[in-house]
Amino acid sequence: MANFSEWKEESNTSLDTDFELCTTSRSPVSRVSLYVFIISGIICTIVGNLLVVLAIAYFKQLQSPTNSFVMSLAVADFLVGLVVMPYSMVRTVEGCWWFGPTFCHLHSSLDVMLCTASIFHLSCIAFDRYYAVCNPLVYTFKMSRKSVALLIVVCWAVPFLISFGPILLGLHELGVEVPLPENVCVFLVNRIYAVMASLVAFYLPMVTMLVAYWKIYKAAKRQAMQINAMEAQMAAGVGKDSSKKLKHRNSIRRERKAAKTLGIIMGVFLLFWLPFFTVNIIDPFIEYGTAGVVWDVFLWLGYVNSSLNPFLYGFFNRSFRRAFLMIMGCRICLRGSAQGMDLSHSKRDVNERTENQ
Repeated sequence: MANFSEWKEESNTSLDTDFELCTTSRSPVSRVSLYVFIISGIICTIVGNLLVVLAIAYFKQLQSPTNSFVMSLAVADFLVGLVVMPYSMVRTVEGCWWFGPTFCHLHSSLDVMLCTASIFHLSCIAFDRYYAVCNPLVYTFKMSRKSVALLIVVCWAVPFLISFGPILLGLHELGVEVPLPENVCVFLVNRIYAVMASLVAFYLPMVTMLVAYWKIYKAAKRQAMQINAMEAQMAAGVGKDSSKKLKHRNSIRRERKAAKTLGIIMGVFLLFWLPFFTVNIIDPFIEYGTAGVVWDVFLWLGYVNSSLNPFLYGFFNRSFRRAFLMIMGCRICLRGSAQGMDLSHSKRDVNERTENQ
């Protein structure tokens, strides 16, 4: 993605000249530095999301409706790191596309599909947390296995429909008359596709998440007042069944902590994806004048969101953190390791429990 006015002026340049330009546009030192930096990010994306998938698949304690969305999200982010980011890296560093026009369309389709699927899963997680915190009495009914499975199917089906269909049929570039060199892979879209795809892939999920987290925030604030009142009652010795109240208080606190964690994930999501989708809508209306470096920076900011999600889970969620440590230490490979062990225990408790089995 580069300044199309410059490409248009140079559209008559031969393929050999274009190849030479794109391979010498950066110094060897800057290219190596970029490769090292981006490859490190790709490895973090792949390994981090793989840890999430393995943790949820292995430990029964992590197998919940919310974590079904988290696992499917991790699969989408894992595929972003595995099949999208490496080719985007070469395009960004070298300034040209070496893999042919057919794979260019396939790569663009996968890019749109997987990034959109990642965004859809985040909105489903927000929807799930809304019912868990704000309507706990109907949560089990609303988030049954069938409902969760249906939502996950939607999270994959809709991105597939807005990516592979229009892109492979060329509908996204109808009416666009901008000549490009043969060795450039640019996701150039018309105004209709830019607006519609951005609305479906980003802005509608964004509104869903903002509404859900606003309602969660208000519910958490109300529950905090209940906790304060309950603690005051317990401190005065008025409560007759303090154990039940303590259990209820801890349950509410866990839900609030989960909501806070997902709120941070939401903030990170907006920070890294909002610039790209804003420019994505504006660019067709300014005759594709956005500079290539701006596209690259905003696109890679979006990719970073796929890298950060598993680390946010590991940092804020104790159970995930325990599971990650056990997987990285190959503890799940040992005889006697239990899928149902309590990941909320301390590391010493986990070790003693494993040794005694």
